[in-house]
Amino acid sequence: MSSEPKENLPSEEEDTIDHSAPPLDDATKACVQKIPLLTVKAGPRDGEEWVKRLKQELNSLISYVQANKKADNDWFFIESNKTGTRWTGKCWSVYNMVKYEFDFFFEVPVTYPTTPFEICVPELEGKTVKMYRGGKICLSAHFKPLWAKNVPHFGMAHALALGLAPWLAAEVPHLVESSLIQEKAKDSK
Repeated sequence: MSSEPKENLPSEEEDTIDHSAPPLDDATKACVQKIPLLTVKAGPRDGEEWVKRLKQELNSLISYVQANKKADNDWFFIESNKTGTRWTGKCWSVYNMVKYEFDFFFEVPVTYPTTPFEICVPELEGKTVKMYRGGKICLSAHFKPLWAKNVPHFGMAHALALGLAPWLAAEVPHLVESSLIQEKAKDSK
């Protein structure tokens, strides 16, 4: 083993970063390090263990939302069905002082957390090459290797922070500049 120091995400005690993935910037690392790590490795078919995992997921999501609000970086709303297997919400990105808002959803696969879920933004389907059929955003190159290295510690909050957030940050400006999305008309109330 090398005695050379390594990146310290998610914790300084444990090196779980996939060094073949692109490096994370300091702001992203600081944000992700505030998200609690999960310990229960259970999926939707695992009964009481899944309930324990869901409690950890909710705690992690709440911590992430609170950290975002504290940093004035509130950018999504999310809720789940009763079983915690289907999650829906809204996410938004601001570009050139204009807020662009999108519905998103994901379904937790039975092999979760070994297999990450696919985040869908249906409204943007067909508007960017960084998306698969059905409005699933492309996370293959950057996020999935990091996820695989961090099972079961990463959860839904980590997927939003390291998957959906950077995807929106990269794609929304391109979509606006290409005139593929426009500002939505405001309500006339």
